[in-house]
Amino acid sequence: MTIKAVRGTRDLLPPETELWNRVEQTAREVFALYSFSEIRTPIFEDTQLFARGVGESTDVVTKEMYTWDDKARAQSEKGQSLTLRPENTAGVMRAYIEHKLWDRPGLQKLYYIGPQFRRERPAKGRFRQFYQIGAEVIGPPSAGSESPARDAEVLEMLVTLLKRFGIKDWTLVINSVGSPSSRPAYNEALQKALSGVVDRMCSDCQRRAVTNPLRVFDCKVPEDQPIIETLPRISGFLNEVDRKHFEEVQNILRATGVPFVINDRLVRGLDYYTRTAFEFTQGSLGAQNAILGGGRYDGLSEALGGPRAPGIGFAIGEDRFVMALAAGQERANFDSAPQAYIAPLGEGMNVPAAKLAQELRAAGVRVELGDESFRLKKSFETAEKLGITKVVIVGESEVASDQFAVKDLQNGEQEKVERRRLADRVHIPQQGADRGAS
Repeated sequence: MTIKAVRGTRDLLPPETELWNRVEQTAREVFALYSFSEIRTPIFEDTQLFARGVGESTDVVTKEMYTWDDKARAQSEKGQSLTLRPENTAGVMRAYIEHKLWDRPGLQKLYYIGPQFRRERPAKGRFRQFYQIGAEVIGPPSAGSESPARDAEVLEMLVTLLKRFGIKDWTLVINSVGSPSSRPAYNEALQKALSGVVDRMCSDCQRRAVTNPLRVFDCKVPEDQPIIETLPRISGFLNEVDRKHFEEVQNILRATGVPFVINDRLVRGLDYYTRTAFEFTQGSLGAQNAILGGGRYDGLSEALGGPRAPGIGFAIGEDRFVMALAAGQERANFDSAPQAYIAPLGEGMNVPAAKLAQELRAAGVRVELGDESFRLKKSFETAEKLGITKVVIVGESEVASDQFAVKDLQNGEQEKVERRRLADRVHIPQQGADRGAS
């Protein structure tokens, strides 16, 4: 019996990993333009971090976390409940509090790239070990962390990122889920509306109606949707401060040319969200079409025992994001296949071929190196199988003259190229990460 990858996990293999690496590198480049720096938090944390941060009544905490007891190694020690991180915002906020990052000047603009874990039912684009690219903007109110300008800047950065990737046909959906001062009146109205219909809804909705009625909007059961459509929306219960905040976010988005639609049913799946919540969707992914989402979380720091530190952030589902790229022509823009094949021709040619390959690589050319034992026909066939169109022939006459025959396998033409011009002749510029922001 062979051992296979655990259900809900999978191996990422070449050449797909090349696309993943290009996605992550491009994200890093865009984040740098907006002054974000990388943070790396542990893959597992104290379970209470997610219970208090994400919300004890959320599906993430009640159903989906991988949690275990880390047994004490001595009778004098206490055991600890640990959880593989199901999301990264709580861990970033924990690090912000633990290391007193508020002592640093200005806002803390932090990004992360890494795996998360949820025990969900595997489906297209949904895995139990999945990957996220995310970013958070956190700081004291005196640094401007509560400003709607921060919300709009994050959204504009994400549009820049999507344009850099060449992703088209995306839709930005936004909503305001209010603040703790807006919620009580809305929750009362929502519970009242649910009281006469919740018994006809799914068991999850019946539980949510008691623990956190706002979570009813997370329901994906088709039969419940007509009932949900009749429920009151939070947009009608926002106080004046929350309403002005949301209006200002929209004003800045319009001024910066960021298109959006408002969906007052959008609440996201985590309890820490306040005010602005958002998702970017893309049509090529079908029903599960969200490629990234996030929102503001102004009370998360206090919930974790820290000082007042409003924040806003997002997470890109990298698995679905790569699927969106692979679904269109954008994938070609992130091709990292070798650009040239070095074909040593004859005994003793491995040495000059290796030196030439080293020079081309130093010049930024992606090179595959053959072997002097190969006949020229085999070198051509190998290059063709690898998707390489340019073959550089390294024989005795080429080494002596310092001019190398370059065979173009696409059109069959062959030319002599001087050593100093060789890199320019075979180099194919990367397009994906070199695109402008617009």
